[in-house]
Amino acid sequence: MILLVGLGNPGSEYASTRHNVGFMAADAFARRYSFTPFKEKFKGALAESVIQNEKVLLLKPQTYMNLSGESVRAVCDFYKIALDNVIVFHDDMDLSVGRVKVKTGGGSGGHNGIKNIDLHMGANYMRVRIGISKPPLKEQVVDFVLSKFTGTEKQILDAQLDLIAENLPLLIAKKADCFMNKLQGKEKQNGI
Repeated sequence: MILLVGLGNPGSEYASTRHNVGFMAADAFARRYSFTPFKEKFKGALAESVIQNEKVLLLKPQTYMNLSGESVRAVCDFYKIALDNVIVFHDDMDLSVGRVKVKTGGGSGGHNGIKNIDLHMGANYMRVRIGISKPPLKEQVVDFVLSKFTGTEKQILDAQLDLIAENLPLLIAKKADCFMNKLQGKEKQNGI
């Protein structure tokens, strides 16, 4: 069983903010792969589907970003999901809008949701970092991550989320290199 986790903050005021890119990715997967409706379980919104004969759970923690690990841990414990079958999608300020990088393990890069998952689970899971850009000044970070994308940024992001969703089976099959090759070819075409 595979667990896909999209990180974000619950509530309509956060719905299309930069920090909620993980939720946006989860919603793109839910639309594309006929996931069941989300149900409130394990301190999160949980849905399920089958992708390439693999049972896949899709989680949007509802704990607020800083406590995301509580929800991820509860799902993994209940379904006995190994850490190397967890894939987390989250925002990254060090990447330009829409740019994507995949890695397994490593540091949190200052991301509080990732820090909390690491605290509860350990760090050896796949992370899909989705670029949101960064503000010019460090003291603007909080307001920036809670701001909405510009019209042009939203177009770029929507196209990338569709591309991530289209190539999701490669991540599920643990073919991160193939996934990145597919995305990088398109990113060049789209000028990202």
